Amino acid sequence: MSYSPAYSNPGNVRDFTRVNPDDMREELNRYRHQTEWLSVMNELHGRLSGAVDLPGMVEGFSIWLMPFVEHDLLAYKNHDRKREHSFCSCHGPDRRRVMKVAEKMSRNGFLSLDADCLSENGFYIQGWDLGSHGGDGSLLLVRKEGCLESYESYMVGKAIEVLAVSLRRALDYEDLFDLASKDALTGLKNRRVFEERIGPMLESAKRHNHSICLVCMDLDRFKQINDTLGHAEGDEVLKKIARTLSSMVRSEDLLVRMGGDEFTLVLPNTDLAAAENLAARLCSAVDRLNIVTPTGIKVGISIGLAQWKEGMGKDEWFQYADESLYRAKALGRSRVSVHRHRICTRAAK
Repeated sequence: MSYSPAYSNPGNVRDFTRVNPDDMREELNRYRHQTEWLSVMNELHGRLSGAVDLPGMVEGFSIWLMPFVEHDLLAYKNHDRKREHSFCSCHGPDRRRVMKVAEKMSRNGFLSLDADCLSENGFYIQGWDLGSHGGDGSLLLVRKEGCLESYESYMVGKAIEVLAVSLRRALDYEDLFDLASKDALTGLKNRRVFEERIGPMLESAKRHNHSICLVCMDLDRFKQINDTLGHAEGDEVLKKIARTLSSMVRSEDLLVRMGGDEFTLVLPNTDLAAAENLAARLCSAVDRLNIVTPTGIKVGISIGLAQWKEGMGKDEWFQYADESLYRAKALGRSRVSVHRHRICTRAAK
């Protein structure tokens, strides 16, 4: 009799000649569902692996999830790291309404919803604590269609296991980026960030025909602090002045510690008159700190500024601001000098 692998079953190969057809169909369906699920999860892994920061991660997850679980907004909040981002897929009045709902939930810390369903202003809200999935923070889903069905909750729950790990990677990356972009002493942006952003800021001003001003600042008599009181005291002076300057500028302005006691400020959408007014106030604010050297001389700040004009190169723009700074020092320090020899009044003593 000839050898028949179907009957001898070498290697414990399943004998399909003895399988019930209904059982076989059920098993084939199970394999098909597993393959489809693996494909879906591989797509999620691929989408999240292409995102390096928190906004990209949240938006990527929301876009991936939409075909399976319709929603109007997805938001993430990390309380410990003080990071938060939301991605809204609707527009017009609905967008404003759902954003208000998300903002209210954010103020309440997302309430650690942990998959409970709430209703607010016509929207249904569900949230998950990522700590139970190997991550940190909370995820919030808002939609008009009603609470999630059981299969939708299962889908989100399994996907969160992937998202939680990826979010931790994104937050770690952002922490490293912040360390690399900040001056270690003052917490201001550093020269590296200045070099990266000044070009695009200038190009944007050119493209939209917006005013932009460059402000160069240098502390007066700071060397006497270091020489007589030591570098530790000098560091405290730098931190105090940096906090003062930072509190007086807008979020869209770029304030940088260039090194030593030199600071640079870029003011987009700001004309020369407004920049001069701000510079004078900065000068007076540093003066009011009443930082005095052992010889009784007050530490101040000299400021030079220049507005970019059509046809002016970046290097030329920098040169005008720098020349104005040294003109301010030559005229007595603790004052503001503007390109074209316009000098503002001395800061109040």
